[in-house]
Amino acid sequence: MSENYTQKQKKIALILYIAISLTIIVIIAGIVYTIADIIMATGKMELFLSLNFGYQIAVIGTLFAGLFFLVVYFFGLYRKGVNLILKNIFRKKVYNDKYRNRIGVRIAAGALMLSIFSIILGILVAIFYDIFTAPSNGNRTTLTTIFKEISQGQVVLFIGILLLIIIGLVFALNYLWYNGYYTILRLIEDLEEES
Repeated sequence: MSENYTQKQKKIALILYIAISLTIIVIIAGIVYTIADIIMATGKMELFLSLNFGYQIAVIGTLFAGLFFLVVYFFGLYRKGVNLILKNIFRKKVYNDKYRNRIGVRIAAGALMLSIFSIILGILVAIFYDIFTAPSNGNRTTLTTIFKEISQGQVVLFIGILLLIIIGLVFALNYLWYNGYYTILRLIEDLEEES
């Protein structure tokens, strides 16, 4: 973290990195669980309990070894991951002095960011509304009926992918929040130079 980032920026990058790491662990667990469901759809716990104590310890040890490997892997990438997030979201911006504090640019940037935030929020609310509510005639499939038809591994995988999408949106909104004004400023500067 050689550049001059604020403590708030470092905390945001750390939270995003931890969230991404945990989400990837959930997705990997969902993939492993789904594969186990494909191999043996039911009776996994009964099979595990029927094994002798040594095999049970070996199975639990294998699961913990995989988990600890992922934790160590993400811990090893901690510095690079946080630096990558910091460099992507909180880039140093170079302003031309004549564009620095223009009210019109600030209003345009604020309006554009507010519009994009409202579009994303509207789409998310619509999707979650469709997923979690059923119409009065009962013809539409809801999340509850979907979860009844898929395996537990697929549920874990679905939750992991949903978390990854949410983290991606948080990352994109943070990027837009910290870089939107500069992006619009560069666009206006390029347009004025061309004309």
